Amino acid sequence: MHFFQIAVCHMVFVTVMAQGSTSAAQASHKFARLSEEFIHETLALSPSFASQAGYHQHIDPKTGKAVALDALLDDVSEAGMAEQRRVYAQWRHRFHDETPVNSLGAQDAADWRLIEDQIDLNLLELDRIQNYKHNPTVYVELLGGALFQPLTDDYAPKEVRLAHILARITAIPRFLQQARSELVDADPVFIKVAIEENEGNIDLIQNTIAPALKGQSKLQAKFDRVTPSALAALKDFSRWLEDDLAKRNTDRTWRLGKDLYAAKFRLVMETSVTPDQVLADAEAELNKTRAEMLQLTLPLHEQYFPDHEDHANLSQHERENRVIGEVLGKIAEDHPKRDDLISTVDEDLSGIRQFIIDNKIVSLKSRDNLKVIPTPPFMRGLFSVAGFHSAPPLDPNADAQYWVTPIDPKISDERAESKLREYNNWVLKWLTIHEALPGHYVQAEHANEIEPLTRRLARALYGNGAYVEGWAEYIAQVMMQQGFADHDPRYRVSYLKIWLRSVGNAILDIRMQTMGMTDADAMSFMMNDAFQTRAEAEGKLQRAKLSSTQLATYYVGTTEWWHLRRAFEAARGKDFTLADFHDRALGEGALPVPWMQDILLK
Repeated sequence: MHFFQIAVCHMVFVTVMAQGSTSAAQASHKFARLSEEFIHETLALSPSFASQAGYHQHIDPKTGKAVALDALLDDVSEAGMAEQRRVYAQWRHRFHDETPVNSLGAQDAADWRLIEDQIDLNLLELDRIQNYKHNPTVYVELLGGALFQPLTDDYAPKEVRLAHILARITAIPRFLQQARSELVDADPVFIKVAIEENEGNIDLIQNTIAPALKGQSKLQAKFDRVTPSALAALKDFSRWLEDDLAKRNTDRTWRLGKDLYAAKFRLVMETSVTPDQVLADAEAELNKTRAEMLQLTLPLHEQYFPDHEDHANLSQHERENRVIGEVLGKIAEDHPKRDDLISTVDEDLSGIRQFIIDNKIVSLKSRDNLKVIPTPPFMRGLFSVAGFHSAPPLDPNADAQYWVTPIDPKISDERAESKLREYNNWVLKWLTIHEALPGHYVQAEHANEIEPLTRRLARALYGNGAYVEGWAEYIAQVMMQQGFADHDPRYRVSYLKIWLRSVGNAILDIRMQTMGMTDADAMSFMMNDAFQTRAEAEGKLQRAKLSSTQLATYYVGTTEWWHLRRAFEAARGKDFTLADFHDRALGEGALPVPWMQDILLK
């Protein structure tokens, strides 16, 4: 080929590449614009969720006026739900038509798929599952979040935020009347928990919001004016749940059934793995973990019980139960006092932080915004032990909250002791690793630095649950492997019990939601196969009914994180470090873990 021909070919190639680059840039720009519009429009449909995301002012596209979302309560009327359905369906068509996924680069394509799965999940809920017609906890928790978030997020001066809360309190009668018009029937467990959490909303108004108004005379006057009707509506709603909704005939239960569960499972996990595959793998992992625990506890058993035999005459399963159970029972004696849960967690945090730094586990951000607080009363039905509430992605400097659920003063000493033995001093260390450092808090801190902002929002609002829960379990295993708690076998055995719980969560969720597992069978499984106390098992039984697919995210996500770690380690070879891998992976935000392999390894 002559030089002239080569030059012409080169010019053509460069021109084509430039055109392709321009086209890709245009597609990326258009997708970013559409994503932002979609996020803002859908958040505006739920002011309660908008507050939690840190989205406070919405420009109404029809009027051009700014709307203070924190002063509004969701429209949950029939028309409001129809509008949600219309908006999500319309946006699904727009993304497919205006920015098809094959026109986007890898990062934008990942966000596109996240958004599509979120749209499909919302449409699955609105069209087929329809919790808004059958589960009153949806409304109680939505309301509680709407009242609680402005108290804890300093997005505006205190008096402005309190005025927003009062505006929402004013709307409570309307909101609950709409909820009543939408609810058709409900399983007894939904009604029980809704009534309990509704008491938490009443308590929130009377004992948290009311004291916050001291010194605010104008706001206090409005509080005194609007609160009586709001409290009356809340109490009337609980009576209505008990006297009306609970007595309606229905064949609907809390179980999703195989078809709906499989459809939701695919959209929540965002992988090709099926519930049947997860169940088979989890049951094998359960047996493997129990066998490992037996080998770890035999020396401890001999130490703790020198006069006991090692129960070698029993069957394998019975021997595991006896030896492991006796050792765990002894370890559980080392627990905090009834009123010391939060102070114990606070003490553990500093030691865990130093271990992360000394062992170069993951980078810690400069923000020091983690607060340990009691779980809000309206969320204690779902978070019976603990939970994490991140700073809003649009306001990353706001407080991040590690919720620890205090022992209810009304429960008996026997039940309190059961819970404290389950969450003894060794298990509490794991809990803080999981929920805070280097678990969900560190995860959220990295995610809240993602740029551009639309990407940060998409991956925060629609983040993959298996990534989120899988990270917290995976990193707890990494901490143990790196020698946390000085390799103390009591911690290792305690952690393996927790891992057994995560594995058991997947088994429990699939079997209860799709295979008719009874309460008695579930309790027996948790207490006899997974070594949970009765109080813990009772709480998990309720949670398995209140949620579906979420309990399986722990096991699915952990296995995915280890698969990604091994692939990254193999690619990096001698250049691999824990902190580098963890920082890179957390820097992508909550994408489904299998999607990240291509992004990280490229």
